[in-house]
Amino acid sequence: MELNGKQKRYLRSLAVNIKPIVQIGKGGLSNEILTSIRSACDARELIKVNILQNSDETATDVAEAIEEMGLDVVQIIGRNVIVFKVSERKENRKISMDVKNLIK
Repeated sequence: MELNGKQKRYLRSLAVNIKPIVQIGKGGLSNEILTSIRSACDARELIKVNILQNSDETATDVAEAIEEMGLDVVQIIGRNVIVFKVSERKENRKISMDVKNLIK
């Protein structure tokens, strides 16, 4: 689902209050981290990924890898990447319903 400006603004406003769930350290962006990002998005829909100071990864590289998995990168703030994905489980779709209503 391609997000429009209004939807991204709404998601950014929600992301202000959430803590980073996934942290990328000196091990870099491994398949395990990408899998944990996907599963966290499936459970929560909107997550924040933090890139630690000792990591060689840049926020842009991480965002590109996340987008290649089919997830939406809402915003990059410094070393934080905000990621959104509509949950595959119906009971976890709370944020995506609000986002879908913002299309109008």
